Amino acid sequence: MKHEQLDQRIFITNRQRFTAKMLPNSLAIFNSNDEVPTGADAIYTFSQNTDLYWLTGIEQEDTQLILNPSHPDERFREVLVLVRPNPIMEKWIGYRLTKEKATAISGIKTIIWLDSIDSRLIAWIHGTEHIYLNTIEHDRKPNHLPTRDYRYIAELKEKYPLHHYLRSQPILKHLRSIKQPKEIAVMQIAVDITNKAFKRVMQFVKPGVFEFEIQAEINHEFLINRAKGEAYNSIIASGDNARILHYVDNDQACKDGDLILMDFGANYAGYAADLSRTIPVNGKFTDRQKKLYNIVLHMLNHAKKLLKPGITINEYHDLMGDEFTRIYLENGLLTQAEVDNEDKTENATRAYRKYTYHGISHFLGINVHDYGFFDEPIKPGMVFTIEPGFYSEAENIGIRIENNIVITEDGNDDLFKDVPITVEEIEAYMAK
Repeated sequence: MKHEQLDQRIFITNRQRFTAKMLPNSLAIFNSNDEVPTGADAIYTFSQNTDLYWLTGIEQEDTQLILNPSHPDERFREVLVLVRPNPIMEKWIGYRLTKEKATAISGIKTIIWLDSIDSRLIAWIHGTEHIYLNTIEHDRKPNHLPTRDYRYIAELKEKYPLHHYLRSQPILKHLRSIKQPKEIAVMQIAVDITNKAFKRVMQFVKPGVFEFEIQAEINHEFLINRAKGEAYNSIIASGDNARILHYVDNDQACKDGDLILMDFGANYAGYAADLSRTIPVNGKFTDRQKKLYNIVLHMLNHAKKLLKPGITINEYHDLMGDEFTRIYLENGLLTQAEVDNEDKTENATRAYRKYTYHGISHFLGINVHDYGFFDEPIKPGMVFTIEPGFYSEAENIGIRIENNIVITEDGNDDLFKDVPITVEEIEAYMAK
């Protein structure tokens, strides 16, 4: 691992939180992701199942976690299943976790090799009534691929058809949406690395540089600060490219007079940061760019006032829509007739969406779009992005500003509060 080893108490506590929600006389099984081939003998870089990582801190392939809190023998209430180290294979693909190292990372004392788990699992399943199994359940991305989780579910149900099967996701979605203080501290490291990368590119950008050169500077800063890499594909969108919300080609030259919308974040120890900033290629905003930028910045600051315990994200988005409408009317971007004729029952089709295509916030954590419920009141410990944007086809311009905030007992705390954000701060830093 590139990062410092995390405090195992993060994962111990997460498992305790999960098992406390399990039914009596039940066990839960979590599997690692597949290794996916790209062609010939090559595979994509392995990425761990984030639920398994949240529970164990283990990033290795062919891993399984079995939670059996009702087992009469304390040794088998938490079992980590790993691939047995093979000295011959390790000459080709590197070392695999020893039992001692896996325990140091996860806090799980009982480690069993994958090639010997089946005989033990039979007895554990026969001695239990309920079995929790896991799949990815994210409303924004339906999954129809026959992943390891789905194959395992089919296999287990065929072998043990009379057991009662339960989904782990309803428990995980609630638990993962509320971060422990130790998790937030790790996220702050990811944020701080991302801050360094932003300051680096502000000193690098000038007319004529290519978008991919900016991305290379960002990745350089990530890696020299022990980040795993990008938390998601970086968006480096100059000029009219900024109107493409998920633009990742990053292959155009940056032109004098244009703005660059950059949306990127470091992955540190599995946790994501998510920053957006829009800066002028030549270091100076025009009067028009400054006016539009300050509208977006106003919306970010307005969002901070709204995101407090008790409000739901759906209610928050409606209130943000009202403020966008007010500010767009005030600045002549919308007409009263457009507003009068809008359908207020559907936020996505309101008049302000002419310039603001997307939602303003999402949950953040191990996943960039992390688990959480948009129709339940938000609680302390939740982490959100705030990312208002303005996009105009007529002006060939896109502006987005994004910070990450933690919900506190009486409000919120901005993890990116030390990052340049105003027009004056950005111009001053670029002029250094």
